[in-house]
Amino acid sequence: MKGLMICGLWLSCLFSSFVYSQQTDTDALQNLSCTSIEVFSRQGCPHCKAAYQALENLTSLHPHLRISKRDIQQTEANYARFVSLNKTHKIDKPGVPSFYMCGHFWVGFDQVFTPQQILNYSGLKTTERLDEAAPVKSVRMPFFGDMTAQRYGLPIFTVVTGLLDGFNPCAMWVLMFLLSMLVNVKSRKRMVIIAGAFVLVSGVVYFAFMAAWLNLFIIIGISRNVQILIATVAIVVGSINLKDYFAFKKGLSLGIPETSKSGLYVKVRNIVQAQNITAALLGVVMVAVLVNLLELICTAGLPAIYTQVLTLQKLQPMEYYAYLLLYNLAYIFDDALMVSVVVITLHKYKVSEKQGRWLKLISGGFIIALGFMLLLIPEYLF
Repeated sequence: MKGLMICGLWLSCLFSSFVYSQQTDTDALQNLSCTSIEVFSRQGCPHCKAAYQALENLTSLHPHLRISKRDIQQTEANYARFVSLNKTHKIDKPGVPSFYMCGHFWVGFDQVFTPQQILNYSGLKTTERLDEAAPVKSVRMPFFGDMTAQRYGLPIFTVVTGLLDGFNPCAMWVLMFLLSMLVNVKSRKRMVIIAGAFVLVSGVVYFAFMAAWLNLFIIIGISRNVQILIATVAIVVGSINLKDYFAFKKGLSLGIPETSKSGLYVKVRNIVQAQNITAALLGVVMVAVLVNLLELICTAGLPAIYTQVLTLQKLQPMEYYAYLLLYNLAYIFDDALMVSVVVITLHKYKVSEKQGRWLKLISGGFIIALGFMLLLIPEYLF
């Protein structure tokens, strides 16, 4: 009897050991399945590059993590897998980088999907929290959201590009002609109302144009082919402007056609001579809209590249439009400054051919530089 009890006890221990072993193996398999991460990215995506760098740092600490890189533009299978996961998880706005892990699917890095979450889902442990080991310093800005060190450069880039876009001979020529005619009126109040309306309407029209560009890029998505097309157009536009520095108005030039200038002269004179201020303002609105439509030929590369760069950022809708507003405030700053100078001094100024050449040189060089960056190293555009 005693032998039977010992035998039974031995079998019970053996069975318990087997069950524990099976359970441990099952847990190990579950943990193993949760150490695989599929990362969906595309070439030229700066956030994808940042995500890969963070994941490489993580795998150096935890070699059991397995990262599967899937460029959605590289193979049809990668793209099909990306589309399938978005449909399965009911993602309204697909984007990259995206991550699939442990049956969960995330879009976005740092704010949505973090290295710490990877450790939490995988069951791996670390001696310190990753998000506390390298804190991200940020400042909450109205409309612009959290401004981290990586995004401090975007407002500067916005202002600089807007200022350079505003310094172009096309719009300046019309504004300086309008101001030279208004000087003869000898009324600072009338000058401020009419010239100020011209500048304000110019900014509103340009804002609407850039918003259209932005929404187009958001709808069609950010593909490498679109980037190459925009970069090529920018390089061509910049090269033509650069050519005008050495051969001004010789051969192909981008600007207001001479055939259109005579009509603009007449319209501006009618505005200045109008007795009714309401009629003058209506005329200013028409001229400002027309000039800005013609002006798009001069610097078509800058707004296209800027809105493309803006769509590379993971921003909220209000933040996108806040940056467009900042761009357009910088864009009309040049014109507003000229209006202020003429109103104060009551002197006539005009854009000389020499000044026009330099403006073409600076604008053309900047557009070409941005075009080549978008073509060759898009990840450097924030």
